[in-house]
Amino acid sequence: MSQVEFLLNGEAISLTKVNPTETLLDFLRNRRGLSGTKEGCNEGDCGACTVMIEDPDGTRALNSCILLLPQLAGKSITTVEGLAAPNGTLHPVQDAMIEYHGSQCGFCTPGFVMSMATAHKNGATDYDDQLAGNLCRCTGYAPIIRAAKAAEDQPVPAHIKKPFILPEILAGDPGGSQPPGATTHFRPHTSDEFAAWYAANPDATLIAGATDVGLWVTKQLRDLPNVAFLNGIKDLQSIDIADNEIRIGAGVTIENLRPVMNEHFPSFGEMLRRFSSTQVRNAATIGGNIANGSPIGDSPPALIALNARLHLRKGDARRDIALEDFFITYGKQDRAPGEFVEAITIPKQPDCLRVYKLSKRFDQDISAVLGAIYIYGDGKTMTDVRIAFGGMAGTPQRATHVENALRGKPWTAETIEAACAEFSKDYTPMTDMRASADYRLEAAQNMLRRYMRDAMGQTVSVLEVTP
Repeated sequence: MSQVEFLLNGEAISLTKVNPTETLLDFLRNRRGLSGTKEGCNEGDCGACTVMIEDPDGTRALNSCILLLPQLAGKSITTVEGLAAPNGTLHPVQDAMIEYHGSQCGFCTPGFVMSMATAHKNGATDYDDQLAGNLCRCTGYAPIIRAAKAAEDQPVPAHIKKPFILPEILAGDPGGSQPPGATTHFRPHTSDEFAAWYAANPDATLIAGATDVGLWVTKQLRDLPNVAFLNGIKDLQSIDIADNEIRIGAGVTIENLRPVMNEHFPSFGEMLRRFSSTQVRNAATIGGNIANGSPIGDSPPALIALNARLHLRKGDARRDIALEDFFITYGKQDRAPGEFVEAITIPKQPDCLRVYKLSKRFDQDISAVLGAIYIYGDGKTMTDVRIAFGGMAGTPQRATHVENALRGKPWTAETIEAACAEFSKDYTPMTDMRASADYRLEAAQNMLRRYMRDAMGQTVSVLEVTP
């Protein structure tokens, strides 16, 4: 089995035999006796298992319950046990949590403290976002937010600030070719190496952030006999902005995609802020969100409305297709065995996109309906219209009848109302625990009405309403 080396609270760990589906949480609690990291939901929702992960790309908060050991190669892990200084001096956020009474039962506290300490090191003060992935049912968030604010001006402790990757780990094998006799997992560090391996192992399970596959392990107790871990492939993690397009590597995390979308398509970027939580966004990749084919994945509708193209690769062969054509039917995509998503390209265009996410909770919730609407015109006539929805069909899907009712038509309320009647021709949504079919259909219609008012400069977000 492949060797995995990392730092754990400053101690060098070298594992010569690794179960590729063993989670970091289980390793910490069962094999190292570090029980401060808690198991709550075991699916990346509650944040009780949050740890600080560092590598040359930065410092991030991640959920250890769905983080698999091979993903940790060459990284540094800090748990709540390693947060205080060697002499016992508490971290500023620990002191503040005590002073401001931020803890009661204490079960969620280690996760909160680790999210706060990571934000503290990164200088992040958007606490509503930083802590959206941590749930508290005792004190509530007010004293915790007060504690975070109280600690923000305190210096980062020296033992947290210091360099973290030992030379012997950096010089070690970062993955690469499968070691002799190792049959359980593969850690490539270039897309060329991965493409060759995957073409020869088309039945393998691909893991980038493990925010989806991790639940196969923790909830479905599935065995994954042949696994490739993609988080070490740096050439899949770049964003290239050219004069006419934005090319996004499939391995780009949602968190790293956010600032680019905030600049070019702010409504898309704002939706990505609500994409699960900081911990999940730090791991989840744009390629994974597309390739899993979920009908309620948040990024595909927006990308489809932006006329994005998908770049696929199998061995040395490459092809590209319109993203909307990738989704064939529920659970089926246009991807051959051994073929993988390499990148997504968005053409440069005027920012006429609005993305509306409807969910029961504002933060960290799955969409009941997600609408992405792009309408371009001269202010009088709508000429370029692209509308896509998630949660309305078995795949992310365009509203072609609605588009046809708008394209070439005058920009009036009457045109919008006539187009709203066409939604029932495009979608036959289902009723489930998140919403009824009728509710989904009416919500989609209201999103189109909202777009018109939004484009006219009217306040349409309840978050912007002021007394």
